[in-house]
Amino acid sequence: MAESELLQGTLDLLILKSLALQSMHGMGISRRISQITNGAFDVKAGSLFPALHRLEQAGWLASEWGESETRRRSKFYRLTRTGRGRLQSETQRWERISLAIASALRAI
Repeated sequence: MAESELLQGTLDLLILKSLALQSMHGMGISRRISQITNGAFDVKAGSLFPALHRLEQAGWLASEWGESETRRRSKFYRLTRTGRGRLQSETQRWERISLAIASALRAI
């Protein structure tokens, strides 16, 4: 599925979910999103990095410079306490939305 097909807010939620277990650099986040969506979403740098910056500005992510597995200098992102709370509330919101849409699609 193309990035343009992501519903508004979905990329933010997928980024937060990707960082739930450990900090990662940008391309690691992109790979994780592809993994957790079974390849349905391929997030490109042009969409990912502005979203990471926006989430960091919102206080949901924090970052620090480190070395990637390829020994390159990379910015690593992690969830903040506020980000963990946001992940929980957004997960609940998306579960309600998806149930409502599924119900609507089954309606006769």
